[in-house]
Amino acid sequence: MSETPWHERLIGGFRRTSDRLGDNLSGLFTKSTLDRETLDEIEEALIASDLGPATAARVRERLADERYERGLDEAGVREVVAQEVAKILAPVAKPLEIDAFPRPQVVLVIGVNGSGKTTTIAKLAHLFQEQDYEVMLVAGDTFRAAAIGQLKIWAERLNVPIISGKEGGDAASLVFEGVKQGTARGTDVLIVDTAGRLQNKAGLMDELAKIRRVLGRLNPAAPHDVVLVLDATTGQNALSQIEVFKETAGVTGLVMTKLDGTARGGVLVAAAEKYGLPIHAIGVGEGMGDLRPFDPLTAARAIAGVEKDQVTE
Repeated sequence: MSETPWHERLIGGFRRTSDRLGDNLSGLFTKSTLDRETLDEIEEALIASDLGPATAARVRERLADERYERGLDEAGVREVVAQEVAKILAPVAKPLEIDAFPRPQVVLVIGVNGSGKTTTIAKLAHLFQEQDYEVMLVAGDTFRAAAIGQLKIWAERLNVPIISGKEGGDAASLVFEGVKQGTARGTDVLIVDTAGRLQNKAGLMDELAKIRRVLGRLNPAAPHDVVLVLDATTGQNALSQIEVFKETAGVTGLVMTKLDGTARGGVLVAAAEKYGLPIHAIGVGEGMGDLRPFDPLTAARAIAGVEKDQVTE
């Protein structure tokens, strides 16, 4: 694991986002006052930076409301962006809490293939292990032998038990077995991988409904969490994935991955503004310790590129 402190990795992970914001804002501050045309251009620059139209409109309104006698430079706009982004992120920054009783807490992890879902499951398991929770995995993405094999490797590395079957097997049966064994062992958290077949919504809905029915027979409160893994590099496409999975799977929270080295990190803000779903953790690297709950103020500063110790709300 990298020895670089987490907040520095977070700032580094959003650097391309803040650089892109700077590129989009550059050249807009040639006039002495903020007229309507300049405000329009600033708003467009924020939308082009993937922050989303609602966030861009908030910043524009804030800039228009405040009177700047000597105009406003790029640093001043970044400061306002940081403040508004912090207000948007603060209510959704919620770590995944393990509080289910009876145990285990069942966490279904969903997401399209290629989103980093399987690796994220391993990182979540590691995060829970650091909090002294007993973890078990279920390889419920039975449509891909590669997904089953990958999760088995992670389970071995993390030294956690895994319930798995053959490719094409019944995911609901595996989940049933996982809850049975988890209950018997006193496992705290059961993390379930699921198939990421967005192109077949009906099949996905049927499978998830079956898993829910099976879980309901064992524990009416399960699944306790339905976590959607999103790949930040897909930009606005991540928002349409939230839309689909909210409808098909009853998403309760998000994990945003691949914020390292992407210029599309602004989509984190757009997702928070549009859907208000809890964002449990963000990933800013490949290492086991590179997925963490995030501090909304630090994230807001990193996204806006504000090099200050404090952003006031």
